[in-house]
This record gives sequence, structure tokens and C-alpha cells, in this order.
Amino acid sequence: MSESILSPSPCIQRRVYLAQRAFVALLAASLVACAAGPDFKQPDAPKVARFTEKPTATTLATAPNVAGGTEQQIIPDTDIPAEWWTLFKSPQLDKLIKTALEQNPNLAAADAALRVAQENVNAQIGGQYFPSIGLGGNATRQQQSLATFGLPGQNIYNVYNTSINLGYRVDVFGAARRAVESARAQAEISQFQLEGAYLALTANIVTAAVREAALRAQYAATSEILKAQQNFADVTERQLAIGTVSRVDLTSQQTLVANSQVDLLTYERNLAFARNQLAVYTGAFPSNAQIAEFELANLHLPDKLPLSLPSNLVRQRPDIRAAEALLKSTNALVGVATANLLPQINLSASVGSVALSSGALFGPSAAIWSVAGGVFQPLFQGGQLLAQRRGAIAGYEQAVFQYQATVLTAFQEVADALRALETGAQSLKAAADAERYSKETLDLVQEQYKLGTSSYLAVLYYQNLYQQAKVKFVQAQAVRFADTAALFAALGGGWWNRDGPAYQPNVARNAQ
Repeated sequence: MSESILSPSPCIQRRVYLAQRAFVALLAASLVACAAGPDFKQPDAPKVARFTEKPTATTLATAPNVAGGTEQQIIPDTDIPAEWWTLFKSPQLDKLIKTALEQNPNLAAADAALRVAQENVNAQIGGQYFPSIGLGGNATRQQQSLATFGLPGQNIYNVYNTSINLGYRVDVFGAARRAVESARAQAEISQFQLEGAYLALTANIVTAAVREAALRAQYAATSEILKAQQNFADVTERQLAIGTVSRVDLTSQQTLVANSQVDLLTYERNLAFARNQLAVYTGAFPSNAQIAEFELANLHLPDKLPLSLPSNLVRQRPDIRAAEALLKSTNALVGVATANLLPQINLSASVGSVALSSGALFGPSAAIWSVAGGVFQPLFQGGQLLAQRRGAIAGYEQAVFQYQATVLTAFQEVADALRALETGAQSLKAAADAERYSKETLDLVQEQYKLGTSSYLAVLYYQNLYQQAKVKFVQAQAVRFADTAALFAALGGGWWNRDGPAYQPNVARNAQ
């Protein structure tokens, strides 16, 4: 096709310009029209004064000179820092989370899902708000028999045509605006799902690091206990040789040693699992990950805990914000379904030329044009449109109940975290006392047994008691760290104070 076919003449360009101005005027008129369906109204914050049934203590119990025993104060109506995990004052933990935020594939997938939703919004805006304009052209060679006209022979000729076609659906009742509104709300859902993935990742890493530190402490405590038990078994075996104890005493002590060895292997397995989990959080294979070892003694318990107002929680929790965006999306779909019941106005126009030769294609006599408008009012479609509207209303009602359930769960999690912190502080203090007293008792009973003033059953009993107390003490230490992280997560994690996006890869993505 020649270059002249691809370049419209000034006459054609003038006609296109006039048609475009008409479409812009129609577009402006449709945008100021009312949109069908209800306008979205943001839900009110719950009218509750506190999170828990009974007021919680603002100053928690302490266990002096014990890791995790720091005094904590709950400060009401205080904002949460974006990088709340830095309050644990662990450079190893900070580095691990930084790596995970750059390399975690689940976070990257949530970021990609957000970009998909944003482009869907752009597609909706382009497809719903603006007219469609297309340029076409073709050349046809035809053969026609002259017998139709009572003449012999055939007629062979060429036909060339080119045209610019415009189409537009006038959004009188707001179906297009509601569709775009729904798409934007879907993008908001993806945005808050990304924030939720960010919050879950950071909280899970802190919890997993605390779990590893606790398992490492339990492993060390059990190793110490096992060593003492083995030494006592050796003493019992020597006493059996000289006839001062029975065979039952020895086998009972050996049973205790074997049980402690089983516990040691269990801790070793769970410790490996915890480190494997940390490796996966950072987007690395367990065999390749270089993760520092975490110790409870190297973690600092934050001494100031912020507590948001209950009315602010619905604006801070990503899951609540996502549920609210779903409300907005389903509300807009009710408007779309309502508008589909009303008259639909479609406009179209075509400007072009047709000729028997390419040279004459843009001549004055080759010009063709058409303008068309139509109105369609659905009357009967087997109840399809009414059913779709009822379904849209039911979908909105479902979203309302899901929103209510999400809010209730969020308040429950905050209430649980506050109670856990209060009882956890008291439990650690009691566990520290129990561990200290059981160790003193065991030492006294073992000395008495060596002097012949105490039975072996008493020794066996207090060995078990001390082992249980030691493990519970370590668990109570870990619980205070984990409960503190749970409170930060339950309150939303402070993402609104963060600079930059949730996902910031450390390497550029491969262009596709």
C-alpha cells in the first residue's frame, strides 16, 4: 500500500477533529451525570473505650537479672514506629529482616499482585471513560460476471478503502464510573494485602528468632541437666558395686538419663526446623543461608509498649483496611448491576474514503462518513439482569459481615496480646523463682543422699522437678518476647509511618 494511503488528507483530518470534539463533549456530559446505586460510606469505628473486659495494668511485673524480665510499661494513645523490631536491639535480627524484605518471594508476589490490580484500573479507565478509535484500511481485487446485466464476459476491478472508526457508550447512569470505582477498590485490597504480607513477614521473623533462641536455651539447659544426671548415674553405679544401693536405683537413674537424651534430640531437631524457617523467610535455601545464631540473652525486651486507641485500630490493621476496600468494591458492583437495568446509549461514527484506485482514494469524490446513535432498554432477558443485581446486593451483604468479623478478630487479638503480656510477666517471675528454688532443693537432697540421710526416690523426684522448672523458665522468657511482638503485630505494625514501599528488591527485576 502506498504512503498516501497511510496519511489522511486535510479534509479527513478536519472531519476527525470535529468528531473528536463531539465525543469529548459527550464524555464530559456523562461524567457529571448521577451514578446508579448507593454511594459508599466508610464504616464508623467501633464505639468501645478499651480492648479488654477489665482494665489492664500499665506497668507489668518484673523478674530482675533475668533475660526477658525487664519492666515494661504500656503507654496508651501512642503511635507505633515503622521498624518496631529494632526495639529488641538485635543487629542480627535487623539484618535478617532487611534481607527478608528484599528477597522474600511471598512479599514479591504480593507486590506483583498489586501492580496487576493497578494496571487493571488503568485498563478500566481507558476502556470505560474514553471512546474507542481505530484506523483501518484494505485493498480488494474482485471479479464479477457481466451475465447479471445480460452481457458476455467478466469485469475485474480493484477497491481501496480507508477509515477511522469511533465508538462510545454514553455513561448516563454511571455504570462505567461504578466499574472503575470497583477496580480501584480491588487495587486497594491488593495494596493492603501487600501491607499484610509485610506485617506477617516481619512478625513471623521476630517470632521465629525468639523460638530459635528459646530452643537454643532449652538445649543448653537440658545438656547441663543431662551432664549432672550422668554424673549422678556414675556415682550410683559405683555405690552399686560396693553394695550400698540396689540395682533399681541405678536403672532408674539410667532411665532418667535416656529420657533427657531424647529431649536433647528433640530440641536439636526443632532448632534445625526453626533455622530452616528463617532461611526460607529470607528467600534462601536452608543449605545456603547464612543466619546468625540467636540467644535470649542478646535480645532486649522493649520497655515501652505503645497502645493505640480502639477507634484507631480500624485504620491501622491491613486486614481491616482490605475488608473495607472489599466493601467499597462490592458496593460499586451493585451500582453496575443497577445501571445495566437502565437504558444504554451507544454512539458510533466513521470517516473514510473508498475508490477504485489508490491514487483516487483521498480525492473529494471518495469521501464517506457515517454517524449513528442507538438506545437500548432491556425489557425481558429471562430475569438475568435482576438476578445479577440481587447477587450483587448479596455480595455486598457478605462483605459487610466479613468486615464485621475481621474487626472483631482484630480486637480479640489485641485483647489477647494485652492479657498475655500481663500474665506472661507474672509467669516469668514465678518461673524464675521455681527454677531457683528447685535447684537449691535438688542440691540439698543430693548431698543428703550422699550422706545416707535421704532416699534415692527423693533424688529422682527432685531431679525431675528441677528439669521441668528449668524448661518452663526458658519457655516463660521466650513467651515475653513473643507476646511483645504479637502486640505490635495486632496493632498493625506501624506501616503507615514507613518511608517507601513495602517491597524494595535489592536487585532490579528482569525485564520481560
